[in-house]
Amino acid sequence: MPTRFLHLALASLMLLAASATSAEPDRYVPARPADAGLYQALGERAGIDAVVAGMLKRSAANPRIADKFKGIKLKGLQGQITDQLCELTGGPCHYEGNSMKDAHEDLALTMAHFNALVEDLQQALDEQGVPFRTQNRLLALLAPMYRDVLKSPR
Repeated sequence: MPTRFLHLALASLMLLAASATSAEPDRYVPARPADAGLYQALGERAGIDAVVAGMLKRSAANPRIADKFKGIKLKGLQGQITDQLCELTGGPCHYEGNSMKDAHEDLALTMAHFNALVEDLQQALDEQGVPFRTQNRLLALLAPMYRDVLKSPR
């Protein structure tokens, strides 16, 4: 899978539901799905959940990014990311978490963290047997979230 697309996609998954504690955080507003069959192609909710579980398991153990997962309830995070991806890909789920910007605002994510998570997602997709073309369709939906996850250098 082209690294550039993976990098863009993974930004959207970076600790999606980690804390955003402002009094009135922006709410997540999903984009319309690019194609109606993506949810089914990913194996519906069960397939998406398996990918997310694999990614989080790897990331929590990955020395390049594990520090960003300390103190995070992975099962809760897994549910939120699964809901978001399910809704984003045209499934029946509804994500009620914070916007990507609010969820990642205080995490000080670096490109190294981002690259590590991209690799973990790719391995999880591969482990679940998600075809390359389907991976690219998912990543195309996630790519626009990139700018809200990593802060631009000041």
